[in-house]
Order: sequence, then C-alpha cells, then structure tokens
Amino acid sequence: MSAGRTRFERVVDRRGLREFLALTDRVYADQPRFVPTPRQQVRRWWRDGTPMYVLRDATGTVVGRTTLHTDAAFDAKLGRRCQLFGLTEFTAPAAEPLFAAITSAARAAGDRDLLFGPVALLPNQAGGVITAGFADRGFVDSAWNPPRYVTAYESSGFRRRFESDTWICPITGPGSPEPAEAPAGDLRVHRGDVRRLDEQLDLLRELLNASFAQLGYYTEISAEQLRRQTDGLAYLLDESLLLHLTRGGQPVAFVLCLPDISEFLVRVRGDLHPLNQLRLLATRRRYRREAVLIIKGVLPDHQGRGYQRLLSAELRRNLHAGGYTTLRSTYVGRDNPASAAQFRALGGRPLHGYTFYEKAL
Repeated sequence: MSAGRTRFERVVDRRGLREFLALTDRVYADQPRFVPTPRQQVRRWWRDGTPMYVLRDATGTVVGRTTLHTDAAFDAKLGRRCQLFGLTEFTAPAAEPLFAAITSAARAAGDRDLLFGPVALLPNQAGGVITAGFADRGFVDSAWNPPRYVTAYESSGFRRRFESDTWICPITGPGSPEPAEAPAGDLRVHRGDVRRLDEQLDLLRELLNASFAQLGYYTEISAEQLRRQTDGLAYLLDESLLLHLTRGGQPVAFVLCLPDISEFLVRVRGDLHPLNQLRLLATRRRYRREAVLIIKGVLPDHQGRGYQRLLSAELRRNLHAGGYTTLRSTYVGRDNPASAAQFRALGGRPLHGYTFYEKAL
C-alpha cells in the first residue's frame, strides 16, 4: 500500500469518529490481549478538540488512525517543540503510509522539531508500545500490541525513549507483619474513603506532582485532568487499595491500585455506555481477583527512608485479605531501580518491555 493510494484526513464528524473507534475491532479481532481505551474517553477528547486523523485505503476503508496534538508543558519538560501523536493503530500494510503521513503533517506544521508518541494524551496518562512479553495480555492504563508494531516504528526511523517495563506480582500470602527495618517516626497509614474521594484525590494530585516532578517524561497534572482521568472511580474503588502515609500528620507517600476490569473492557470492546456501566457495577465482585497498580510515589525529601516499602507491605496485606491473587503495575522506567526492587520483593517479574518513540523532524 503506497502513500499515493491512501488518504490521510481529519475526523470532522461523528461518522468519522465511529470509524476511528471501530478500527481496533478489526486490527484486534479475536485478540483478547488488547485492552481498548474506553470509547467514552476517546469521544471526550474529540469533543474537547484533540485532532484525530484516519488513513483510508483506495476503497475508502479506514486502515490506520492517530491523534496529532501538542502540549506546552511537555515541550518545556523536554526542551523541544514536540508533535505528539497517540491512539495510533494500523493494519500491517498501512504502517508505512501512516507514519509517512504523520511525519509529513508534523513537518507541515512548521514549528515542531520532534515527533513523540504514542501518547494518550501524555506519557504520564497512557500510551506506549510494548517491545517484549507479547504472550501476556495487556491491562487497564497499559499498552498491548503485536510485535509488528515495533518493527513498523523502528523501520520508519523512530528511536526508543523512556524504556521501561510493566510488572506482575503474585499475591500468595499476607507477607510479613511489617517490613524489615521499619522506618522510624510518627507514621500512620490511611485508607481510601469513597465518602471523601474528592478531598483524597486533591491530596493524591499534590503528592503525585511533587513525587514525579524529577522524571523526564512527567508533566504536572491539573485538578481538571485528574478529575477526568478518575471519572467513575468511586464505583470501582476498593478503599483498601488507595493508601497514603503520613509522618507527624503530613502526607509523605501514596499508592493507588484499582481492581483490574480489563476482561470486561475487552468483552464490551471498550464501550462503557450507561448500560454497560450498570453491568460492571452489578458484577464488580467478579473483577476483584486481580488489581492494577496505577501510581505510587514518595515526596523527594522523604525518599530512601523505607516509606514506600512500608506502604507496599500494607498493600500486600490488603490485597491478600481482599482475595486478590495478582497485582500488575503500569510501566516503571529502567532508570528507576528502587521501584523495580519493590516489585521483586513481592516476588514479581517484568511483564512487558515498554517504550515510547521519538523521531527528529
């Protein structure tokens, strides 16, 4: 399939958006390892003005898709003018013309010097490409793709950036009563509380921004962004898996896990319309056997004191008490050995190799 026999066009109406969403139904037909981004989230981004594009073949069939967007905070973080792209999916013949179209569009913008992605909409939200572990399924807030995606990116001139791994840990027992060499101080572990969720999310955002500011890919999350990312969290939340640690009454560390609803999302093809939300609510106990660690962190001034280890021990006890058997974690940078060590201490192993891609313009 040559670029001359394809059309790259922006999604401008609901019909185009339906075709954009439906592409993954064909690319991943009969493939339960791919967990789609909820369609309601994608529709919200489109309504908010995120530019979305489809690639059509000579018959008019959509064979590729992507977003093309920018973020000033991410530009400042990398010190480059980045053309971001995301939600990027394609059939095998469409890879070359899709990446050619993305590159051409970015160059035509005239003020960008780096392609970076796939991100949805930022690296600290979702995105990425898996580079290993293809036999293992994906999960909520993480990627899954066939090996041909890696070949397609790298043969099109992209190079890896922020290489990472996702992790999987068995929950086989409650663990030790407390971590070895427990940190000293006036420490207290607090659980989540659905009745105070908004207040706790504000606290989580403050801790999250402070803890991750030093990471190369992380851009500060606003209250509105967090609200949108956690929309509907209350009916999924297991309060025992949202923890934060205070020292002398001041928050110093946190961890957020959610029950893993990946199998449900696959079953409904990512469509969480109101009826499917009710079905999920009615069957949510079925999805409290596996969990996903969404985020964890310690304030910079308090790192290296064993606080995250203490929270990890409490989390393991709560997972075991709740009947969970498996914990998966979203990606952890290979330049962050301390976080990886905590998963190894839980008996975990790397699950998927993970990367983002960049290409100079």
